[in-house]
Amino acid sequence: MGFDVGVVPFNPDGWGPPDTPAVPLLPKREGSGTHSANIPFAPFSRSEKLGRIADWTRNPNFNNPAARSAAAGRDAVFDFALDESSALAAAADDDSSFRLVDGKPPPRPKFGPRWRFQQRPQLPQRRDEEVEARKREAEKERARRDRLYHLHRSSATSGPAGGGRGRDSPVLKSSVDIQPEWTMLDQIPFSTFSKLSFAVPDPPEDLLVCGALEFYDRSFDRVNPKNERRLERFKSRNFFKVTTTDDPVIRRLAADDKATVFATDAILSALMCAPRSVYSWDIVIQRVGNKLFFDKRDGSQLDLLSVNETSQEPLPDAKEDINSAHSLAVEATYINQNFSQQVLLRDGNKVTFDEPNPFAAEGEEVASVAYRYRRWKLDDDTSLVARCEVHAVSDVKGQRSFMTLNALNEFDPKYSGVDWRQKLETQRGAVLATELKNNANKIAKWTAQALLASADQMKLGYVSRVHPRDHYNHVILSVIGYKPRDFAAQINLNTSNMWGIVKSIVDVCMKLNEGKYVLVKDPAKPQIRIYEVPADAFENDYVEEPLPEEEQVQPPAEEEDPAGIMDAVAEAEANGGGGAAGGEAAEGEKDASAATV
Repeated sequence: MGFDVGVVPFNPDGWGPPDTPAVPLLPKREGSGTHSANIPFAPFSRSEKLGRIADWTRNPNFNNPAARSAAAGRDAVFDFALDESSALAAAADDDSSFRLVDGKPPPRPKFGPRWRFQQRPQLPQRRDEEVEARKREAEKERARRDRLYHLHRSSATSGPAGGGRGRDSPVLKSSVDIQPEWTMLDQIPFSTFSKLSFAVPDPPEDLLVCGALEFYDRSFDRVNPKNERRLERFKSRNFFKVTTTDDPVIRRLAADDKATVFATDAILSALMCAPRSVYSWDIVIQRVGNKLFFDKRDGSQLDLLSVNETSQEPLPDAKEDINSAHSLAVEATYINQNFSQQVLLRDGNKVTFDEPNPFAAEGEEVASVAYRYRRWKLDDDTSLVARCEVHAVSDVKGQRSFMTLNALNEFDPKYSGVDWRQKLETQRGAVLATELKNNANKIAKWTAQALLASADQMKLGYVSRVHPRDHYNHVILSVIGYKPRDFAAQINLNTSNMWGIVKSIVDVCMKLNEGKYVLVKDPAKPQIRIYEVPADAFENDYVEEPLPEEEQVQPPAEEEDPAGIMDAVAEAEANGGGGAAGGEAAEGEKDASAATV
């Protein structure tokens, strides 16, 4: 059986086929219209791409409804396997009803190449619209959160370089109540301190050295978290925090006209590291004749060691909380004093100097400390004398070297995010970096004091609570030594900038008239203010005395559960109201604010 191509018509009147062929190519089917039987016809525009003539590779499982619907939308008119009555009729119906559709390509899904095979054909467009709608809503929500974040951050800006302490941080208070009769003379922002620089002769001139020093116990260099030492209490040793004008040696040097500016290392370090401070502090300035005295008030904030001052995590605002800023400052001062005495040999062997301790009574047991009265020349007419402290001495290769002793304290790993007991041995650098972030001002002041005293080494102890809820009992986890100059470079503490700040403040104060002034760090902004105050200001300040020892809350016993005991103690202190911080913390506060001469 051959293939009949039919009769080719002849046009005797011209080129091309005749208007009406004499014989049709194929016979017509009844009721099939004008088209030839079994020949598919579909109109195409020039912009459309033609498909295949016949789909011989289609899915033979045409009984599947999903396959049937998929094939119906693609090259259906060329599928000769279709039933002619359904396929050709559907093609004719589609051809008769023309509608305008979007010529843009459908959006490409972002779910990977397998996405189109896992979804039904009629869902992708709707699914893409839902995804786009969700993305738009997410963008709006993200923009709203960013606006709120920047709004809270700009309204709560405080701290070094304008850094905030978080949205929930308590409002910081001024260290001294500003009285209405005080006159503000000057306001100096910290931004002006960053470019100051001044070089002083190094080393300075030693005028006098007083006190006695004990030797450092090198066995503490081998202390680690697995071989910790319990922190002892030194109740019988007295610590002195005497201000400048109450120092009999400074009075004698001032009478002999040895200098024009007088201060202590604690006051100078507060000025030198002022741009790193967040909490408010104050210094009393007295101009007497051509001399200038920098003093601190009794019970001043400078006597206490701040904790987490530069941290972004706010501390509890309640003063009676054991983790509040005030309670931690008292605890840190107490720890620092006891640590500085425990790491000594205490065998009776001491190094004595020109004069004994100028603040101790005869026969009184005092802490190991030496006071170096040193003089720096600021210019031709101005020289500065400061009392600097060193805490211990060590004998290295036949040469004696001075050192300062300070202790960092861990109160709750949840606040810092670093557990010292786990990280000190393996990640000591991470622990120090965290402390430099949270206590930048305190560590910088310790370094400045070591540089002022020309200490050969500064020892940093890592002291932690036995239990996070027990603020009476502590353990020494590690002791690390640093050279002050190398450590200053590591923490980006510039000696020339430190002296530039002091020189600028001295120059401002030297232009003032005779009288009394107070320099106050603003509690909310990175700046200091200078006020003129009456001559009798701060002389009759009431300082609350600590409770007698028999009335203080005693620390828990070793074998008792510290958590339960501490909760009971906290409740008792809250009910007692207004008393001392309790136990050894109260004794630490008493030591920190010892009676001045």
